[in-house]
Amino acid sequence: MDTPRTGARGSDFAKLSRRIAQAGLLDKRPGYYAVRIGLVAGLFAGSWAVFAAIGDSWWQLPIAALLAVAFAQVTLLAHDLAHGQISRSRRTSRIAGLVAGNLAVGLSYGWWMDKHTRHHANPNHEDHDPDVSPDILVWSEKQAGHSRGIARFIGRRQAFLFFPLLTLEGINLKVSSFRALRRPSLKGRGLEGALLSAHVLAYLGAVFLVLPLPKALLFLVVHQACYGVYLGCTFAPNHKGMPVLTAEDELDYLRRQVLTSRNVRGGRLINTALGGLNFQIEHHLFPNMPTANLRKAQPIVREYCESLGVAYVECGLIESWRQALRHLHEVGRPLREVRT
Repeated sequence: MDTPRTGARGSDFAKLSRRIAQAGLLDKRPGYYAVRIGLVAGLFAGSWAVFAAIGDSWWQLPIAALLAVAFAQVTLLAHDLAHGQISRSRRTSRIAGLVAGNLAVGLSYGWWMDKHTRHHANPNHEDHDPDVSPDILVWSEKQAGHSRGIARFIGRRQAFLFFPLLTLEGINLKVSSFRALRRPSLKGRGLEGALLSAHVLAYLGAVFLVLPLPKALLFLVVHQACYGVYLGCTFAPNHKGMPVLTAEDELDYLRRQVLTSRNVRGGRLINTALGGLNFQIEHHLFPNMPTANLRKAQPIVREYCESLGVAYVECGLIESWRQALRHLHEVGRPLREVRT
């Protein structure tokens, strides 16, 4: 990890921000998002149309996987909406986010937005980042030492269990979304609950109307498992295996975002599959930057980090997964050495 410096470090990000703004990279990209939204909406609607057309057939299982891709792409659009990348209007972003998140894929937009905002404020911080809370997996040796129950049991072999556990992530997101409705702090709980319920009724109604019980259940398992794995493989490369921060780490905004993030190399296919999150460093520095501009910001950010001596990490997709799994295996070592 880059050694925290003293002095006027806050100006480091200000200088970079001015360069990015002068390059016009914070400007909205309505044309790009019009095309992307159209393609994703077409994939989503088209997948359901093919599902209806095929009817009672085992060929529905590949459609379940295709629909998982469509759900994941809608989720990635909801992510961009939550960051204000698509529209300057918060009201417009919220309405579109509720449609994409709650109604289309069954994910509470308000709950996820709150959770993700806290993640961006303190990425990979073991006390403040909800994405590294030790609910099921442990992300640091300190968490391993304090783990209890299922986290302690799974932590011993968590690197091997990581991908199998991802098959449950789609269900976990839905359960968490409904649980969030009990929070008084969640804005518009009534509307969120109504849209989530409408999604569940329409989703299950469509599946059980078209397919007999055995095929319907298997369709649901394949769809939700593929959806969870897709999302996990999209978000895991970004921070897992990077330094986990504690209360002792005093980093300015630029270093806090860069040192805990990892970029994933790849061409247009990787960029499309990961929804632009392969440029995670740039995204964390400028979360409201349109996805289409992240690639253009990369050389500016990378050169600037190199001039400051701040480590800028980038690797291939498979290597990013390998690093994440190696980290999970290492931090779980204390649990394997001491059996209780």
